[in-house]
Amino acid sequence: MSGRPDSGTGPETADSEAPAGQDASVDPRDESVDPLDESVDPLAVSDDPLDESVDPLAVSDDPWEDARRARWTAVGTGAALTLAGLAAALLRLARSAPALVPAAYAGGAAVCAAAAVLGSRGRTRRALWLLIAGVMVMALGTSSTESGRCE
Repeated sequence: MSGRPDSGTGPETADSEAPAGQDASVDPRDESVDPLDESVDPLAVSDDPLDESVDPLAVSDDPWEDARRARWTAVGTGAALTLAGLAAALLRLARSAPALVPAAYAGGAAVCAAAAVLGSRGRTRRALWLLIAGVMVMALGTSSTESGRCE
């Protein structure tokens, strides 16, 4: 047995792996709910914006839509963090700060820009890890700024 639910065995075959206390002929699935019932649409969108019965973050049945959403999220987050890192680097260059501080912000922004490029190509898992690494590099610039203030 492969353990897959679509292995081709029908409900009439006895399950040899059933525990001793259970009857193998009883189907453990609940037959009272029909999954093909079209009267209830779980993805229906309500007109009421305060309706809490519809989850806007529900995963859709279309894997292409999920992949597209993940790509756009990676690209948008990478672009926003890149702009934030470059702005912080320029602000730190204008003030009197050690050279390591703007370099850390600029380096983190470069890593986030690379993550945005990877996200646009569909490598969303790698993009996520690069975004985390980029923010950590930018945090080094923040921690070195904070350590310089303690006199």
